[in-house]
Amino acid sequence: MENRVTLKELSKLLNVSISTVSKALRDSPEISPETRKKVKELAELNQYVPNALAQNLKNRKTKTIGVIIPSILPHFFAKALHGIETKAAELGYGIIICISNESREKEAESIKRLMNGRVDGLILSLSRETQASKDTSHIMDILKYRIPLVLFDRVLEEIDCDKVSINDALQAEQATIKLFQQSCRKIVYCTGISNTSVDDQRKTGYLQALESLKLDSNFVEFDTPEVASAAIQRLLKQDKMDAVLASDELSAILAMKSILKSGYRIPEDVAIIGFTNGSMSEHFVPSLTTVDQHAEEQGSLALETMVDRIEGKLPADKLNYKLETSIIQRDSTLPE
Repeated sequence: MENRVTLKELSKLLNVSISTVSKALRDSPEISPETRKKVKELAELNQYVPNALAQNLKNRKTKTIGVIIPSILPHFFAKALHGIETKAAELGYGIIICISNESREKEAESIKRLMNGRVDGLILSLSRETQASKDTSHIMDILKYRIPLVLFDRVLEEIDCDKVSINDALQAEQATIKLFQQSCRKIVYCTGISNTSVDDQRKTGYLQALESLKLDSNFVEFDTPEVASAAIQRLLKQDKMDAVLASDELSAILAMKSILKSGYRIPEDVAIIGFTNGSMSEHFVPSLTTVDQHAEEQGSLALETMVDRIEGKLPADKLNYKLETSIIQRDSTLPE
């Protein structure tokens, strides 16, 4: 690793003590905001690397990988973590898991903590706030220090790193066409994960299909179950819905509950396809036809790609894997 400025050198440049510089970089309330700002600006200008991170960058032999996901609750991320952990154990690596809770700030804190710890690389699925704001400055730090990074599921193309995902737009387009082939003409897109790359891509595929089929679009976007239920019931009363494409499992289940509560039949009156093949999809009555995102395979491939990158087995150009997926036929759509 190339030589960079030390705490001692920063303290000389600023004419303050080493302790003051250290505390300022850690946002200690003992140091005034003005001094903290000056210290951080000079540290950034001189590419200061904390000692623990510097040692990690030099050695990179810990065989530990940091993993940051937006949430542990969705079935997709639980399955993806299982794939990551299983493949890590197989290849002789350990993992440290952090959860951003869809917060850019928590995501940045997790990245900083893992970079200052002893991890060989980071696997990340971006938080909703990061994708909504497009502010990836905290992620650029990973690349600046040449720490291997793999994005999975939720990715941004402008981040120059290895990526693992599915072709969300294509799968949404195919799911919409499948609903059309079942004589559905009022297909509604329902989502509770707005401002994410996967939702944007799924909307794109949905709209592409409707354009080719010469059908009108309609959207239900919600933050709470109550908002989703009210919107679904309103569309039913207005006779503007005979099918739903849901962006994720929870959105699909909420839509199904609202439809059934309103006295409509699934799939005879309203057909539904959702993304993510989770346990709710399989066990809800009627069971949900889903686009299987192959969560475990995504996780496994992300970890394997990370290890290959760490061990120098990959070309310099970054890889962008798009896994093939499929629609699992269940009871929320008519039999083919």
